[in-house]
Amino acid sequence: MASLFTLLKSRLLPALLTALGVVLITAGLLSYTSPTTAGTAVIESPEIIEATGEPTEEPSFYIEPSWPPSPSPSGSLEPGPSASGPTPAPTKKPTGREFATRVEVPALSIDLPVMKGNDGYPYCDVAMYLTSNRRSSEPAEADAFGQPGEGRVTYLFSHARDGMFGPIYELAIRKKTPDKMLGMIVKVYTNYNRLYLYEVRQVRLHITSLDAALARNREEVWLQTSEGPKGTVGKTQVLTKFLSVEDSTQKESQPKPRPQRCG
Repeated sequence: MASLFTLLKSRLLPALLTALGVVLITAGLLSYTSPTTAGTAVIESPEIIEATGEPTEEPSFYIEPSWPPSPSPSGSLEPGPSASGPTPAPTKKPTGREFATRVEVPALSIDLPVMKGNDGYPYCDVAMYLTSNRRSSEPAEADAFGQPGEGRVTYLFSHARDGMFGPIYELAIRKKTPDKMLGMIVKVYTNYNRLYLYEVRQVRLHITSLDAALARNREEVWLQTSEGPKGTVGKTQVLTKFLSVEDSTQKESQPKPRPQRCG
C-alpha cells in the first residue's frame, strides 16, 4: 500500500497536474501567463475581496456612439477637453466595431495602449483584450467577450511587470493588500475617441478559470495579471463596474502600440 501511495504521489499526481495545465492552456484560460521579477507565489484557494455598501443599479445597454462628439455628460468624473485643450476629435465617423485602445489606472500609474490578444505568448509594453476564435464572417456577438459600450465584459490582460500590470501584482500578491484597489478608477479609451470610466469593485485571487467572467452579462471591465513567474497557475482578476462615458480626443484615445516580444 505504501509503495502504491508513493507511486501516486511521485508520478501520477504531477502527470495529472501537467495534463490539467495543458487543457487549460488549450481552452485559453492560462494562455496569458505572465512572468514577474518577484518570487514564486504560493497558490491558495480562490479568494474574493469585494467592496462593501449597496451596489448601484447595473446598466444593461448598448451605447450608440454620438458623432460628431457631444459635450461631456453632466455628472462625469472628469471634465472634457476645454477649448484651449487638445485638438478635438475628427468629425469623420469611424467605421467598424468600437474597441478598447488604451487602459489607465491613475492611482497605480498604469497607462498602456491596448491591442488584440495574440495567439502566442503575450507581448510586453501593452495590454491586450481577450476575444474568441470566431470566423470573420460571424457577428461580433460571437466573441466570448465584448468591448466597451456593448453591455458585456471587456477582458484586458497584461504581464505582472513594471510599466505594465505590475502594480496590481505588487498590491494583491506581494504586499497582500488587494483591498487597497477597491474604489480605484479604471479608464478605458476606444477607437471611437471615447472614454469609459469604471470603478474597481472586486479583486479575485488565485483564479484558474474564466467561467465567472464568461457568465457575466453586463457592462464591466476585468483586468488580469499573473501571480508569479511563467507557469504559475493562479491569476489575479480585478473587476470593475461601469460609471460613465464621455467624448475624448484622438490623441488621448489612440496611442500607437509598440509591442515587444518578451520571455
